[in-house]
Amino acid sequence: MKKERGSFSGGIGFVLAAAGSAVGLGNIWRFPYLTAKYGGGLFLVFYILLVVTLGFSLMVTENAIGRKCGKSALCAFGELSRKWAFLGVLATIVPIIILPYYNVIGGWVINYAMTFISGGHAEAAHDGFFEEMLASPRQQIFFQFLFTGITTIVILRGVQKGVEKFSTVLMPVLILLAIAVTIYSVTLPGAGVGLKYLFVPDIKHFSIESVLAAMGQMFFSLSVAMGIMVAYGSYLPKSSDLEKNVGRIELFDTGIALLAAMMIIPAVFAFSNGDEAALNKGPGLMFVTLPKVFDSMGMSTLMGTTFFILVLLAALTSSISIMEAVVSSICDRFGWSRQKTTIGVGIGSFLLGLPPILGYSVWSGVSVGGMTILDMMDFVTNSILMPILALLTCIFAAYVIGLSVIHDEVKISSKFKRQKLYDVMMKYIAPILTAAILISSVLSSLGIINI
Repeated sequence: MKKERGSFSGGIGFVLAAAGSAVGLGNIWRFPYLTAKYGGGLFLVFYILLVVTLGFSLMVTENAIGRKCGKSALCAFGELSRKWAFLGVLATIVPIIILPYYNVIGGWVINYAMTFISGGHAEAAHDGFFEEMLASPRQQIFFQFLFTGITTIVILRGVQKGVEKFSTVLMPVLILLAIAVTIYSVTLPGAGVGLKYLFVPDIKHFSIESVLAAMGQMFFSLSVAMGIMVAYGSYLPKSSDLEKNVGRIELFDTGIALLAAMMIIPAVFAFSNGDEAALNKGPGLMFVTLPKVFDSMGMSTLMGTTFFILVLLAALTSSISIMEAVVSSICDRFGWSRQKTTIGVGIGSFLLGLPPILGYSVWSGVSVGGMTILDMMDFVTNSILMPILALLTCIFAAYVIGLSVIHDEVKISSKFKRQKLYDVMMKYIAPILTAAILISSVLSSLGIINI
């Protein structure tokens, strides 16, 4: 007997869940840095243009494939073309690798949130706090277990009662917290310099690398090439306007990214008296620089707590979508119950998160090209597998099954006003851009170019 699949109640639930997936740590710890580094306003223009062209095309394709087949990535690609079923395998491997180390980082966020809640803003701002946390496997394992447990519980509740309900509650809260921190940040003494740096275009910062950086950020931010949008598309009712929903996701993602930049850049500039070198990216920005910024402010405990709760919500909405992509694929492929599959994936992701944790302490001697275990997992997925999957998906849609298959699915509920743009992007431009993202990501990770 065929098991009934879950589904979203409608377009709003889908949009908030998909937007929650897109609004992750990359928007908070990478977008502000790249925006400031590559000319502020100019970078924003490139980023928005890429979101509404390349991002739109990739998201429509993945959502349409999922909704047409009513299956997740592991089965959907094979249903459309047996020879290209390997794309589904690749799209499932990506979140399987990402989920464990994302849970580890989520554990870091819980640790910092609890530290600020308990009034330990001075402790969190101490130079060795982050390094001491990394060197403590027990501490990391405990917080990783908490984060993995929360994600697993949400997925256990199903699509509507878990993924959708969680997203519809937390996304508005996340946005309100982001607005609150942004207002505080932009009103700090000296914040005006940061706002000017962020929004006033500076042609001297323009280069081909700025375009590549905007492409890379857009690509990773929208959660494409991870199997997530195929899975979420498979839960979308046929009556829901697919094109309009993708447009709403674009709006949410870009809006949160801009809020993140306005939260962070003015605050860091106010803290450093306008020193551009103080603005870095990744864990260094999130867990070293920003705690020092909050510690130097008035209302340190309140603002630091608010910020890290915001980051925690962003991390959870993303980890939920990543786990859902894995669970959905396994359930569709093997017919296993959602409950057993979710528990198995939760335990498996927790165990696979142990090597990246130990890579900072007892296994610190294990590295490839100078990268830690966590960095290597991130490199393999973000710099290699995801760009390859996106490139092959473009080829699959445009030249294997034909774009008419996508057109027909979108037009069930949409007028597809951007069809001409979509066709040009998928046939000619998107393959070139995704190949450029692949090459630039690898070169950047190897230190050959600096993005």
